Amino acid sequence: MNEKDNLDAPATTDTLQEKLVNVRRTAKVVKGGRIFGFSALVVVGDGEGRIGVGQGKAREVTVAIQKAMENGRRNMRRIELKGHTIQHPIIGRHGATKVIMIPASEGTGLIAGGGMRAVCEVMGIHDILAKCIGSRNPVNVVQATVKGLLNMATPQNIAEKCDKEIKDIVSENRGANE
Repeated sequence: MNEKDNLDAPATTDTLQEKLVNVRRTAKVVKGGRIFGFSALVVVGDGEGRIGVGQGKAREVTVAIQKAMENGRRNMRRIELKGHTIQHPIIGRHGATKVIMIPASEGTGLIAGGGMRAVCEVMGIHDILAKCIGSRNPVNVVQATVKGLLNMATPQNIAEKCDKEIKDIVSENRGANE
């Protein structure tokens, strides 16, 4: 039990947090019996808006996890956050999975499950409401979450599209919420 608890806790290396989301075992049946293989899904983040997703496959669990972590470190992407939450409500889709994420006020906490929670924890999101609709396959949930976050519009993007200044966009948003 202790080994599994250690795998679930985020590991930090070089200010990066690594969190194991899922490990799957596959069996190939051959003449002499079964050959087992393992695949691991890991999310890596710096707690300040960077996120990477990695998958690894091997005959042993530890090797699969190491491959996934290395893959995640190589695939890091930057996402602009608004404090410790997201900029606006977003929907992410991947396969049959649909993920809905809504920004929450400070102190709400991380209300998300499974792969979504792992992604938010390593990214540094502390306040969010999230719901998964459709398939709950961990790989698809993580991919849908990251896709949604990558497609999130920042005030800079909106200001460029509308030919306005950033302060006008931010002040309009504040007026709508209050």
